[in-house]
Amino acid sequence: MKFRIFVGLVFVLGTVRVWAAEACHVWEKQELVFTAQHPQANAYISEDVWIDLTGPGFAKRVYGFWDGGETFRIRFAPTQPGHWHWVAGSSSNDPGLQGQGELEAIALPEEAKIANPNRRGMIRPTSNAHALEYADGTPFFAVGDTWFALGTNRMPWYDDDQARPIGPDAGFKDYVRLRQSQGYNWVGMIATFVNWNTDGQPYHFFMNDAEHTPFRFAWLEFGTGSAKNMDNEGGKPFLFPGKISGYENLFPDVDRINPEYFKAIDRKIDYLNAHGFVPFIEVARRDVSLPWKRHLGWPDSYARLVQYIWTRYQANIAVFAPVHLDILQETVPPADYDAVVDLIKKRYGLPPFGTLLSSNANPSTLVNWGEPSWVTLHQMGNKREHENYWYLTDIYYHEPHRPALNGEPYYSGYKDKRGLGGSGYKYGAEGGTETDARYCRSAMYGSFLSGGLAGHVYGAEGIWGSDREASAPTKMWDAFGWSSGAQMHLLRDFAFSLGKTYQQLEPMPDLISPSRDRRVKGYSGWSYCARTPDKDNFLLYFEGDAVAGQLRGAKLNARYRAQWFNPRDGKWIDVSGGYLTSNEVGVIQLPPFPDARVLNYVPLSWIPERYHDMLARHEFSFTSDADWGMRLVFDRQTEKSAY
Repeated sequence: MKFRIFVGLVFVLGTVRVWAAEACHVWEKQELVFTAQHPQANAYISEDVWIDLTGPGFAKRVYGFWDGGETFRIRFAPTQPGHWHWVAGSSSNDPGLQGQGELEAIALPEEAKIANPNRRGMIRPTSNAHALEYADGTPFFAVGDTWFALGTNRMPWYDDDQARPIGPDAGFKDYVRLRQSQGYNWVGMIATFVNWNTDGQPYHFFMNDAEHTPFRFAWLEFGTGSAKNMDNEGGKPFLFPGKISGYENLFPDVDRINPEYFKAIDRKIDYLNAHGFVPFIEVARRDVSLPWKRHLGWPDSYARLVQYIWTRYQANIAVFAPVHLDILQETVPPADYDAVVDLIKKRYGLPPFGTLLSSNANPSTLVNWGEPSWVTLHQMGNKREHENYWYLTDIYYHEPHRPALNGEPYYSGYKDKRGLGGSGYKYGAEGGTETDARYCRSAMYGSFLSGGLAGHVYGAEGIWGSDREASAPTKMWDAFGWSSGAQMHLLRDFAFSLGKTYQQLEPMPDLISPSRDRRVKGYSGWSYCARTPDKDNFLLYFEGDAVAGQLRGAKLNARYRAQWFNPRDGKWIDVSGGYLTSNEVGVIQLPPFPDARVLNYVPLSWIPERYHDMLARHEFSFTSDADWGMRLVFDRQTEKSAY
């Protein structure tokens, strides 16, 4: 996304520097650059800079960050059209970090917002707090991918815009272009991997201290036995040597940040925003926390890193998290991350432009942090099989309401033999197969209809770890070609088939009978349903091997326009006759799937069509090896309701 840098456009009135007035667009990122006249030895830990920013409906202190040498930057975005004014200050009262300025913000034309929806502003909860929208009220439905190593050299940056084939030479921009063409608008990343390096030490090991502290539980650099190297063109996020005795070359000095590392990330975040993507930026992975807490300053020094990243990207359209909490082992407890956020709130306040706060949390942010908490976008994650979609239903009905999504579902082709005791994941399928894609669709549609109305995040073996090594079992560029990823946007089509009304859906799986078979660990045999409170709209999803029995909870004696949805290609198929009618108690007998077979008998296609209605009346159950969606919309033109 285009942004403006203000530097040098100054004149002096007495001792006050005044920036000349400029014009910009609403939600256009602005950057003020200051040069300290009396630089400090380590400004990262000793200097705060800020502006007091006022504008239409806005009056907040907005903090900046040290960017190396004598340079400080403050980034902000006007949230409404009109006149904006700012006054700069610093904790040391350095004259080079003072000044004032003003600008006029003007609204963008609609065609510019259509070209890049991020120009509609920061994403926020809808009025009912169950779904997401842009600042202008346009629905936002996350169609996401898992690029944890986005900020590193594993997704290389090329200055040119040359398109390279998806393969070993592909760069970050090529992957963005691919996913943009497939309808994606969200990527998840971990900003720092502080204690990871291919350093000759095991990817998973413990310290030789009194507590036998877990030092790291990294992802394997295939072929080495050590951790993945996660640096970028600017180096690593902190400088070495570190301060932990005996580990000075393995764990950096967290009081000496390396701005060059983050400058390499800046251009990727801006590129994502310019192409309509919302980055979900998690500060660090949980395995950094125990050595940090036991041997360095907690929560102070960790909160400093969180605040640094949040201020650096506060003017980007993004979502923030203080930690990637994918499991609850080998980490500080969730309450210790509360202490981090509480400290930031006390010293600086929360992100000033409404950036949502979340975490990829196992089993969910609600379980980990409860309510009230700092979380404004709930997630479940790293609990993969269909029994776990319930965590989204738990979030949906909990008060106060918060939007939610599944941030780490079943990964396409998931194996992870490195991290599962060497046995690998037992309930998945080979990546790139139809069975594997069907398991991904179970997570997509099952999570959405279980209450994940904010969207869904895809993941795939090879992509989540950005596996590029010659000995990696799945290369990231191969996984980018799997059909499961190309089908993600169809979930948004399914939701948006109701227009904004999808935001009113309530998860009610037991309206389908039967809704589950005995397979708890898996992705087959279960069904899902969500209905609007007025009973006008139903969305249903049936995993492969699920049963099309009956639907309860409809209006009485009412007719519904009914269509099947094919989640493989996004096509809608009318049920026979185009309508389904409920009986006197609101029960609808569901028709056979388009490719149905009579349960425990023969494929329906083998039975003459003239007998199909008779089979339905006698309550035969139908199933299918494939998965299907369904939409039912109350037909007001031919209302037969009893009320």
